[in-house]
Amino acid sequence: MVPFDWVEPGSLREAVSLLDPDDPAVRAIAGGTALMLMMKAGVFVPSRLVSLAKIEPHYSAIREGGDGSLRIGAMVPLASLERSPEAIAAFPVLKNAIRTLSNIRVRNVARVGGALAHGDPHMDLPPLFASLGARVSVVGPNATREIAVEDLYAGYYQTVLKNNELIAEAILPPLNGARTAYMKVTSRSADDWPALNIGIRLEMADANTIGTARVVVGAAAEKVIRLAATERLLAGAVPNEAMLSRASECAASEPRFISDAHGSAVYKRELLRVYLARAIKEALK
Repeated sequence: MVPFDWVEPGSLREAVSLLDPDDPAVRAIAGGTALMLMMKAGVFVPSRLVSLAKIEPHYSAIREGGDGSLRIGAMVPLASLERSPEAIAAFPVLKNAIRTLSNIRVRNVARVGGALAHGDPHMDLPPLFASLGARVSVVGPNATREIAVEDLYAGYYQTVLKNNELIAEAILPPLNGARTAYMKVTSRSADDWPALNIGIRLEMADANTIGTARVVVGAAAEKVIRLAATERLLAGAVPNEAMLSRASECAASEPRFISDAHGSAVYKRELLRVYLARAIKEALK
C-alpha cells in the first residue's frame, strides 16, 4: 500500500479545513468499511486521510425532534441505529431493514454518514432513507446546506458533494401516520449486496386510498432513483390487484437498468415488476 498522511482533527469544521477541494486523493474516513476495501483493491490511492473519529461527540448521537422527526449524526454506527429505541419507535421500518445491511461486524463499524456519502448504488441505506423523505445536512468551508437524500447521487459512485464538504447529520421527517416498507432482493445471503432494493412511503388519503407515494429503488440503475411516474400513478389510487399490476408495469419501465455481478438488467427489471406490488402490500399492512 502506498504511504499516505493520517490526521485526526478534533472538530468537524477542522476536518473540513483539512480537505482539499481540488484533490480527490484527500478523503475523510469515518468507519472505513467501504473505503478500506477500495484501498486494498487499489481502486483508491489516498494522499491523506482525515479521520473523523475524534470530532464532537454529538455527531455520534441520535436525537428526537419535538415534531416526531429524527436527527441522526453522521458518525452514528449502523448497529446503534438498529438498536435505538427512539429510532425504532418513530420509524419501525428501520429495525428489520438495517438488519439486512451487511453483517453485524460491518454494522458495528460502518457509519451513517459514510453509508450515505459513498455513492455505491448497491448501498441499502440511501434508498431506505430517501423513501422516508430524509435530508442530509452538509457542512462546507463557508456554509451549511441541506440536500434530499435522493438528490445526493449524480451517477455510479458519484455524488454532488464537493471534495471539501462533509455530511454532518441525516434528518428524517415525522411519519405522521404514513405507511412504510423496505424490501431487498439478493442472489445470495440476506445481508449480501442487493440485486434490487425498494423503499416505499405511502401517505393515505383515507383507509383505502393512497394520497401520495414515494417509491425509491437502488441497485437497479447507476444511482438511487425515485420512480416519479409510478408515484403519480399511485397518488389517489385504491391499491387493488389491477392497480398494483399497472403500477408494477409502470415501475419496470422507468429505470435504465444495469447489469452487474448481482443480476442482469433483464433480471432486475423482472424483480422490480414483482417486488413493487409486494412492497406496497407490506407497507399497507
